Amino acid sequence: MTAPPMLLEVSDLRVAFAGQEVVHGIDFSIRSGEKLALVGESGSGKTVSALSLLRLVHNAQVSGRALLRGKDLLAMTERQLRGVRGDEVAVVFQEPMSALNPLYTVGDQIREVLQLKKGLTARQAVAASHELLASTGIPEPARRANAFPHQLSGGQRQRAMIAMALASAPKLLLADEPTTALDVTLRVQILDLLADLQRQHGMAVLLITHDLNLVRRFADRVAVMERGHLVEQGEVADVFARPEHPYTRKLLASKPQRDVAEPLVRGDEAPVLKSQGLRVSYPVGLPGFKGWFRKGEFVAVQGADMQIAPGRTLGVIGESGSGKSTLALAALGLLPHQGHLQIDGTDWAQAKKAGRERALRQRIQVVFQDPFSSLSPRLTVEQIVGEGLQVHNPGLSVAQRRQRVVAALADVGLVDDPEHGSDWLQRYPHEFSGGQRQRLAIARALIVDPQLLVLDEPTSALDVTVQKQVLSLLQRLQRERGLSYLLITHDVDVIHAMAHDVMVMKDGVVVEQGPVDRVLRAPEHPYTRALVQAAA
Repeated sequence: MTAPPMLLEVSDLRVAFAGQEVVHGIDFSIRSGEKLALVGESGSGKTVSALSLLRLVHNAQVSGRALLRGKDLLAMTERQLRGVRGDEVAVVFQEPMSALNPLYTVGDQIREVLQLKKGLTARQAVAASHELLASTGIPEPARRANAFPHQLSGGQRQRAMIAMALASAPKLLLADEPTTALDVTLRVQILDLLADLQRQHGMAVLLITHDLNLVRRFADRVAVMERGHLVEQGEVADVFARPEHPYTRKLLASKPQRDVAEPLVRGDEAPVLKSQGLRVSYPVGLPGFKGWFRKGEFVAVQGADMQIAPGRTLGVIGESGSGKSTLALAALGLLPHQGHLQIDGTDWAQAKKAGRERALRQRIQVVFQDPFSSLSPRLTVEQIVGEGLQVHNPGLSVAQRRQRVVAALADVGLVDDPEHGSDWLQRYPHEFSGGQRQRLAIARALIVDPQLLVLDEPTSALDVTVQKQVLSLLQRLQRERGLSYLLITHDVDVIHAMAHDVMVMKDGVVVEQGPVDRVLRAPEHPYTRALVQAAA
């Protein structure tokens, strides 16, 4: 069987900023109709390498050669490149909400490509945009074409981005982390969609990702990048079965590992968290004149019963919109609710009435999904981590508070020697890596000695190797301190690594719950089975 013709040949690609080289002479190639995955952690250079081929990286000095069907992209003028971008090579970006223009409907944005690149009339572009949206599986494409990006779900926005990229029938699609912002089932749907469209149109795909499960499921070949160097490439099955480079082996070994101890059970211990018939709802506007006189109701959590014993982890899993984050906010006392919700035997409603809300908040703390957003950029490490002590232990002196802050930094592995930990105190969050910032967030939560931590997607913004480190830290802290965790996530691997019990939510309702081994190995509800199969 004759091999497909070579579509793109990249040789000695180098990218520098202000004279500092970040991509060091890499070589790779893609044949027509082939799927190549460019893999590596954040900062490895994979996105810069791919986007530099079209000179889409601001202030980058690019050298080398990139032959697209015999024409060197890196030798083209800006005018020549305009004919290539979106026409022969299209891009699907990581975050569609940022990539799509919020002022125009998705149909307008697709039609613009069709009219500019294909020369269609306005009427022809309307019909073609509906066909493209329909080909990506969006229901009611004619109606969705008139929607603005914020009116679509995350999966629908990503499908609209793909439709826009396919509008000019490109020969090569650059997909830059196209599923990172999506739930696990949506990730599978988008990958299957890309594979179907790739076969239908005969285009090649360069997938940029750090998710090895996606690579195994989607790509024909894989190229691994580390700090701007291409360290290994080959057929996916060969590289995954027999990785040669230590960095590739490190990535493949980064799947979260279960290291959870079963706490001793004492019959007289009250649950750290307990809810019965928990219900959370929001007022919403009603259509027409009815909305002038009264509000409707959207029920985000309906009748949730749960409890967490000391030293145990309850994992709550579900897609976006399932109600799991609303459940977490209610547990933190940040949302009004109906039903009973107790922290260490004390009901939130009673604590607020009695003026004991602050004491209850000391017992339950939170670690958010994105440490860069949750840490104030204006405060130093000492101010961020020590803030809780000022509220809950105001009697401490400055020296005592500083000593507690350094000890907390040592607990989370940021400081090796507490004697010299003061060197870290005057730094700001932007001076740390993503994993270090998440450790800071954990230290901030732990410093007031809580009994329960709410972990809201604590590792979803991190690379696989850093994710494994943070999960290992949380496992160690639970064993040493007897902490209880309410773990909110859409990642089945994280649930398996961390949780004793699991609760599955869909559309605000708990559809299944029980011990993690039983629920994940023999799920009873069809939705749970779909989640587990999508993560396999």
